[in-house]
Amino acid sequence: MIQKIKDFIDAHHLLDKEKSYIVALSGGADSVALLRALLVLGYRIEVAHCNFNLRGEESGRDESFVVGLCNSLSVPLHRVHFETATYAELHKVSIEMAARQLRYRYFEQLRQDIGAEAVCVAHHRDDNVETVLMNMLRGTGIHGMVGIRAMRNDTDKDGSEACKVVRPLLCVSRSDILAWLQSLHQDYVTDSSNLRDDVTRNKIRLNIIPMLQEINPAAVDNIQRMSELMGEVECVYNSYVKERLERLLFNDSIDTQHFHDSIDIQHSHDSIDIQQLMQTASPLSILFEWLTPYGFSAATVRQVFDHLTVQIDKLSMQTDMLSVQSGRIWSSATHDLCVDRGKLLLAPHRETLRTMRLPEAGNYVYTKDMRFRVTIEEEISINTASDCACLDADSVSFPLTVRPVREGDRFVPFGMKGTKLVSDFLTDLKVPLTEKRQQLVVTNPNDEIVWLVGRRPASPYCITPKTKRMLKLSVQ
Repeated sequence: MIQKIKDFIDAHHLLDKEKSYIVALSGGADSVALLRALLVLGYRIEVAHCNFNLRGEESGRDESFVVGLCNSLSVPLHRVHFETATYAELHKVSIEMAARQLRYRYFEQLRQDIGAEAVCVAHHRDDNVETVLMNMLRGTGIHGMVGIRAMRNDTDKDGSEACKVVRPLLCVSRSDILAWLQSLHQDYVTDSSNLRDDVTRNKIRLNIIPMLQEINPAAVDNIQRMSELMGEVECVYNSYVKERLERLLFNDSIDTQHFHDSIDIQHSHDSIDIQQLMQTASPLSILFEWLTPYGFSAATVRQVFDHLTVQIDKLSMQTDMLSVQSGRIWSSATHDLCVDRGKLLLAPHRETLRTMRLPEAGNYVYTKDMRFRVTIEEEISINTASDCACLDADSVSFPLTVRPVREGDRFVPFGMKGTKLVSDFLTDLKVPLTEKRQQLVVTNPNDEIVWLVGRRPASPYCITPKTKRMLKLSVQ
């Protein structure tokens, strides 16, 4: 078994004898075997043991065993106690997730404190098979079929902590481990909770895998080989998706304020041309890999794909994709995705816009990055900058109101005759849909638009040869 582990470590470049490592030691057979194997192979090791205070006397028994084993092997030991149940209740997570978050945060802090390269954990081949089956039951793709990786940065689901983890025992089975420990006359402790089929993984281990082995004694070996093959498939898949995304993604840095040069607020928008996307070998896969890192669920990605498919079925692929209906928006916790003029446009959520009254001339703070200045001036000097509107003071009444644009808003743009929907005006300017939703207007007491902020003043309120006083609106 030792030679198999050595070959696996070398093949995957998991460990370096010039560096030190932490072994996560629970006291169970797997982690004990990991500790003994790495010592035999000559690696510099320190041990970390977490007492989660979940199993009463058993938790204390496990800790005592770990202390005794480390003393007998002269291995430095680091111990920590957690009130896991209290943490889970406080953070509204499962006991399993609470234990995971607590241990990996501790491991990473300890790793930094002692200068270790990584944390070694004792997942073996059978754990990987269980994980693959669990992923299949939940519904998975290529990544889930790969199972447990030999090396990765394990991260909490909230993304708050990362810890470099290596798994040197993935090449050996549970039976290999038990046989080797027996040959060493090495004892270990058993977690009684692993013997109850009250959670999914235990049900798979205790019930489903034995049934599969009755059907085919080589079932576990075959699932493991399939997992390894899927790892190769994943490499090809990742390479293709990365190459496609690099070609498809276009980054628009849009000056969302369109104001004075001193206002340097830019929002980056990633966009994909829909026609080019739909001509790839697997548009759904491209969408999945692009959007899931931004918090979009697999179900939402499927909705996006289905929407595009339905739209394009109504058209010919030779038809200009600008005909694909704009306006549809999907949202994750952090981003919005919309169809806009033949493209899919991805943009981060923006600060929620509010309504603010301007009762008189003065300076007004709208957001931490935006201020409105209102002045009434006797001298008439028109400023044509986009961050400023010069109006006839006698045609505009207070209080003025700054508010987000609403559906159906109309105004008479300066230089044009007749009213125009604000949405149509913005469309003519090719303003992206996500920016339209962030457009501000300034209105008079009758809720008539006097300024489409940063774009165009309204013609009825602009300066004429008869103007005696100027109302100047500016944003900074």
